[in-house]
Amino acid sequence: MSNILKTLVVDDNPIARTTLKELARQLKVLEWVGECSTALAASEIIHSYPVDLVLLDIEMPGMSGIELVKNLTIEKPLFIFTTAKKDYALDAFDLNVIDYLVKPILPERFNQAIQKAQDALLHKHEEINVGQEEFLFVRDTNIIRRLKFDEILFIEAMGDYVKFHVKDKFYAIHTTLKTVEDRLPLQAFARVHRSYIVAIDKIDIIQEGTIIINKKLIPVADSYRAAFNKRINVL
Repeated sequence: MSNILKTLVVDDNPIARTTLKELARQLKVLEWVGECSTALAASEIIHSYPVDLVLLDIEMPGMSGIELVKNLTIEKPLFIFTTAKKDYALDAFDLNVIDYLVKPILPERFNQAIQKAQDALLHKHEEINVGQEEFLFVRDTNIIRRLKFDEILFIEAMGDYVKFHVKDKFYAIHTTLKTVEDRLPLQAFARVHRSYIVAIDKIDIIQEGTIIINKKLIPVADSYRAAFNKRINVL
């Protein structure tokens, strides 16, 4: 598992974004994936690209940083609030964000927050571990079950859980779809929606933006369509 955190910064102040970029460049564990000035733009990026960590301002025009965290309906990346005010610390605690940095942010304090994010990312992966290339282990109630990759039909995000659909049943574990995606063999599975990953060799029909696997209809989102079309072998 990679320890690199794909990081997005969100702040309406360009000077603040530059400062955070300079702090981030000093840490090899951070991979800079982008920046934006509004929470709405950040939401679009998070829905479309893999993001592990968001350095997020709170007070911004339109949607606030707090509203962004509350309104996300997909598996959430890790969040570190960066703000000029201390007034929102309780909200940050309630939202279970990784840390709360008050501007101006000192390098030592920034590094501490990033270490917390690394630790949290490792913790997110504890519920699912790869044993070999042919299978993974999932926690099923009070046991840990070996699940072969070739048994999986598709994988579905349901709130704070992910459901592994196999023939005639499913297994639900407390994790995120992104965590699962990072552990799957890329040649065998494809992300087709913010809530679905499919086993390519289990697809029965593709029709009008919908995949059918074992009579289950799975939507293909526009943001994933181009990449998915490149993956499948169509005559």
